[in-house]
Amino acid sequence: MNTRSIALLALALSATVFCNAANAQKIDQLDWMTGTWAQVKESETVRESWLGPQGKLMVAVNLRHSSRRGTAFEFLRITETAAGLSYFGSPQGKAPVEFKVKEIGEKKVTFENPTHDFPQRILYWIATDGAMHARIEGSIQGKERAMEWRFEREEN
Repeated sequence: MNTRSIALLALALSATVFCNAANAQKIDQLDWMTGTWAQVKESETVRESWLGPQGKLMVAVNLRHSSRRGTAFEFLRITETAAGLSYFGSPQGKAPVEFKVKEIGEKKVTFENPTHDFPQRILYWIATDGAMHARIEGSIQGKERAMEWRFEREEN
């Protein structure tokens, strides 16, 4: 290898390291999710409480009570991995399902697992009025489906 080839190789490696560092997703980017959020309707109350970020982790619990469907819960966590951020959902305490970050922006994040039955996508964002929205979407038997919640921050 000549000097020019070595210099070009070093430049390419430096650019790769710089781009990977610039695109690295950090759990701190999701600190806007922290807190307890609630959607209260006449027949249903849903609360979601997020702790963290701390270290490379955020954890949460979602608790829903409906006069029609009873009570349900889900354990949630978001972790920072070498490949990026991953969201894990464990409805009713079942084995966790991983959704990898697809897109992250200022006060908005999308996670995706195209091989999961439903949902295939999980989205969170803060609206201009300060409400946090959570949405799950995907297809069931070839038909697109979605559910969305609008949470208000609860004061402790």
